[in-house]
Amino acid sequence: MINALLNLSDSDLSEIGRALRAHRIEPPFTTVALERLVGPRSPDALAGLDQLSSQQFSPEQMATIADLVCRARSQKSVAEDLFDLVVTGPAAPGITSRDTSVVVREMFTKAENTILLAGYSVYQGQKVFQSLAERMVARPDMKVQFFLDIGRGRGDTSASNQIVMRFAEKFRTKQWPSGARLPEVYYDPRSLNSESAQRACLHAKCIVTDKSQVFISSANFTEAAQERNLEMGLRVNSAHLAEQVTQFFQTLISHGMLCRME
Repeated sequence: MINALLNLSDSDLSEIGRALRAHRIEPPFTTVALERLVGPRSPDALAGLDQLSSQQFSPEQMATIADLVCRARSQKSVAEDLFDLVVTGPAAPGITSRDTSVVVREMFTKAENTILLAGYSVYQGQKVFQSLAERMVARPDMKVQFFLDIGRGRGDTSASNQIVMRFAEKFRTKQWPSGARLPEVYYDPRSLNSESAQRACLHAKCIVTDKSQVFISSANFTEAAQERNLEMGLRVNSAHLAEQVTQFFQTLISHGMLCRME
């Protein structure tokens, strides 16, 4: 059967493809001839090649099929290497995943030049961001941008600038490691609209480091979300995606749709 060919390794399939193109093996195929190429796996090779031959595939076409199977496997392997499943919560037997707090800390400590972080909720940030603050000391030229939600609480009639000032003071004194260099912090001014029907929140949760790695998750930057809740996300090694996410936020800044917290 054709599926029998899928039991062969890439090296076996490549060897069969070369032999077909060089006319070292031709229909009718024999076990003896195939044993010289793939050893004890010759029954699988024979079954697959015989079925292709019965369907009038030429040796050149069979070789092309072998090449395509190898190429598809290679591309699948590369694609899978791009993604890591990242979760918070109890370990699921048989499921391989990375821990949210570990991945976040790893991205912070390995960043060299840039960090972009977006989050809806920050709580116990002095603990969550400790490794980032230490990395910013080690890399004083590293550009760090936060995009956070500054919301108007229910019934709060304060001026928007007063709400931003209170948030800034709380962030500096309660959510950021004491004495550490502060990141640039941006917010969506629509979240402060006095009309509740017109408000929007900055609900994205992601990290981009060095314009090469992206982590997108359901997890907020809180101790619970990082270590106890049931959360799920993906870390993606992709410069293209990292550039897209970065450009999205930078474009919003340049068009005045996101404002910097002073």
